[in-house]
Amino acid sequence: MNSILKVFAVIIAILLLYIFPISAAFDQQDDVSELVVLRATTSFVDAVRDKGFISPSMYNDFLQAIHATGNTFDVQMEHGQKRYIPVYDDPARPETFRNEYEVHFDRFYNAQILHVLFPDSAAGKDDPSRRYKLHVGDMFYAVVKNTNRTNGTILHDFLNNASSPYEKIFIPYGGAVRNEDY
Repeated sequence: MNSILKVFAVIIAILLLYIFPISAAFDQQDDVSELVVLRATTSFVDAVRDKGFISPSMYNDFLQAIHATGNTFDVQMEHGQKRYIPVYDDPARPETFRNEYEVHFDRFYNAQILHVLFPDSAAGKDDPSRRYKLHVGDMFYAVVKNTNRTNGTILHDFLNNASSPYEKIFIPYGGAVRNEDY
């Protein structure tokens, strides 16, 4: 019985002296990574909202900043544009305008945005044709989430004998475009 207590005491000592400090360090590393990604995301989105465009350099600098954490990320961008379309009884005759407008919401996602930023042409990275342009009042959002299991998540799953979701870092951010600087 005494030997069982000694083995149990050694296991508890190992947990307290080694495993939990390592777990706390990994949690702190995840917190720092989340702060870095939050700062990079808000800086990128605010720059897009203030300038009214996305350039390849802006996007690449953003990706470089978030990947400096050592994690892999899924970045989803969304551009929302509101359009007002006049309503006519007969579209071929302008005098039949009803003094009404239909509101249409157009949404553009990564596929459309990245196609403008990185076309199949030989245009240079600073070429204005590679800028994705937005207009004042448009909405721009970015959602960033990690796609890998962080060290903190792996250790917690090991200690709890469970499986946590991959998304330890999840940053949604966006708002209205404030300026057109192109």
